Amino acid sequence: MFKPHHASPAELFIPACHLVKPATSPFYAKLDQTLESFNFFGEIRRLCASAYASNGRGRPGIDPAVYFKMLMVGFFENISSERGIAERCQDSISIRSFLGYDLTENTPDHSTLSVIRARLGPEIYEQIFLLILQALQTHGLVKGRQVGIDASVIEANASLKGLVNRQTEEAYWEFVRRLASENGIDPKDSEAVRQFDRKRPKKMSNEDWVNPHDPDAKIGPTKAGGTDMIYKPEHTVDLETGAILQAEVRPGHEPDQKDLATHVLLAQENVNLVKDLPCGSLTIQSATADKGYHAVGEMGALQQEGIRTVISDPVKNRRMENLSAADAAVARKAKRSAQSESGKELLRRRGMHLERTFAHILDAGGARRTTLRGLVNLNKRFKLSAAIYNLSQLMRKLLKVGTPKQWAAWAKALVLILRRLFMAGWTQRQGKENAAGQNFTGRWKNRWLPLPAWVENTDGINSGALFPVPQNSHLSTGCYGEGG
Repeated sequence: MFKPHHASPAELFIPACHLVKPATSPFYAKLDQTLESFNFFGEIRRLCASAYASNGRGRPGIDPAVYFKMLMVGFFENISSERGIAERCQDSISIRSFLGYDLTENTPDHSTLSVIRARLGPEIYEQIFLLILQALQTHGLVKGRQVGIDASVIEANASLKGLVNRQTEEAYWEFVRRLASENGIDPKDSEAVRQFDRKRPKKMSNEDWVNPHDPDAKIGPTKAGGTDMIYKPEHTVDLETGAILQAEVRPGHEPDQKDLATHVLLAQENVNLVKDLPCGSLTIQSATADKGYHAVGEMGALQQEGIRTVISDPVKNRRMENLSAADAAVARKAKRSAQSESGKELLRRRGMHLERTFAHILDAGGARRTTLRGLVNLNKRFKLSAAIYNLSQLMRKLLKVGTPKQWAAWAKALVLILRRLFMAGWTQRQGKENAAGQNFTGRWKNRWLPLPAWVENTDGINSGALFPVPQNSHLSTGCYGEGG
């Protein structure tokens, strides 16, 4: 009645013309051109040469340029894990083309990415960060005069349930069951124990508890307001251009203001390196931060270096008489700077540039919840993510787009503009030249002027405020109107 269908046997030879051609990927092609413009791949191979054996024995290692390209894909595609990055690179034909792999080759596995990450020391990632920062300096994107500093939260790859007491080595749930038993609750009733743990007053400190799987992770508040194992990433940003001058991951229990002066001066060292200035030169004129960085001792150290501190006082009516004369002078100077017109402008820039960096790296770059463990590994990945963010800023300067989503937004805008032009021309052809022409001219001016700002926030296309689409109209980017 029928013949069973089986897959045909694979042919031994396949003509190259019959292979699947990679889809065009303009963004990654432009990214590759941007990297070639400042010899990124040659410098990467030179920096990583010391981590590879030169005796010629064994199988040749993976090109380090491919490793860093794959991490760039993870940043732009919002993929947090190395396993996910490897799967994405293996599946996508266009990304294979970006990496330099054809269809007959397997891209590096996730275990290979882990081996390369462990092989390359933190100093290599620091040099790569400075390499890209040097490219920004060549195009005038590093000023180094007004800087802002802020910290955020990364959720660690560790759980509160896995905590162990440092002194007794008692697991957390064993500790809770013992407390429940002392309060007359059956320790075998898991639901009752959980309710008891939820309602009891908790005083969990990092001095008493540690996660054995990730000792560097600390107990602290998350971005959503809960409590979890966290790390603190910190940025020092150029407030004139938005470039990240210094980036690192700190333990989650450290206060924001700790070593504020040291972190600002580390950013100054990076500025001196990329600008070829003598060691010890000072170009930073002001350091801007939020109330969490208000520490009289740290601000005094910066003011002694001649750096203006624009940091608001968290205490509205601070009693200056309770401070020493020197500390009171430091606090007053910081308060005057924060309340001045120039200080308010710097605080606005701090919110704009610093929040943007965290949004791109943590929320859109796959780094809000890490899959790595240990402060060293997190610093490697985060330092590279900050460098890739700077690379996207360079692409924004050269090509007006810095991410694949922004490239797609420009394509959507162009399609909608051409559609409106076609509709206007069709209206004029129907004999409504005067009314339609005047109406179109007014609409064109009102919609073209906000277009660059609208592209930065692509939510405008969904609201229909800029280019309204008639009801029951369907586009490839979504469905509009009733019944969509």
